[in-house]
Amino acid sequence: MKLHFRSLTTAVLSATFVTGAALAGSHSAEGNKAVQARKALMGMNGYHTGLLGAIAKGEMPYDAAIVNASAANIQALAAMERATLWIEGTEQGAVPDSRAKAEIWINPDDFGAKFADLEKAAAAISGATDAAAVGAAMGPLGGTCKSCHETYRGPEN
Repeated sequence: MKLHFRSLTTAVLSATFVTGAALAGSHSAEGNKAVQARKALMGMNGYHTGLLGAIAKGEMPYDAAIVNASAANIQALAAMERATLWIEGTEQGAVPDSRAKAEIWINPDDFGAKFADLEKAAAAISGATDAAAVGAAMGPLGGTCKSCHETYRGPEN
């Protein structure tokens, strides 16, 4: 029984190392999937923020459905589990195209708090009754984005 347990343990550990190496490889080579996913998330945030901004500036007519959907989508994006998006070892300089600063992994609680702030700022836009109300809520929303980017996003390469 002891020999069988050792063989089983060795097999499980070997499979774990092989799987881990394969996963690490997909997250350290060109075209890093975690970086691509982060960029997609930020692109979606930018898209919805852009819709809200266009309404606030009068470039697009006020539409409660678009305001509420955009705010809800920003909240949902901010609430996504970050463990699969900001994988340690995918910081700027470690993999191509990443602008994530190492401070993300040094200060994970503060990094998470920035996303909670984004959720709250987006929630404050829900129910805005006109373009002026959307505009008034855009300052705090943009401030949360700026605060996080200044602290946790590196310069373009």
